[in-house]
Amino acid sequence: MAKPRAKGRRKIKKVLGEYKRGTLRSSSGAKVRKRKQAVAIALSEARQAGARIPRRKRRTSRAR
Repeated sequence: MAKPRAKGRRKIKKVLGEYKRGTLRSSSGAKVRKRKQAVAIALSEARQAGARIPRRKRRTSRAR
């Protein structure tokens, strides 16, 4: 079985390839036009496939 990181890389490469060819669709069925959205979809699909990709760290604003 492939390592989780290799699995994630393959999934991300596949999804971004779809984006470049113009065949990537969002969950609503609309064509994905923004690269950031394509990356978000790729990471989400890789996580669902079992790749260990950490969540994005959010910045917290301190109340003064």
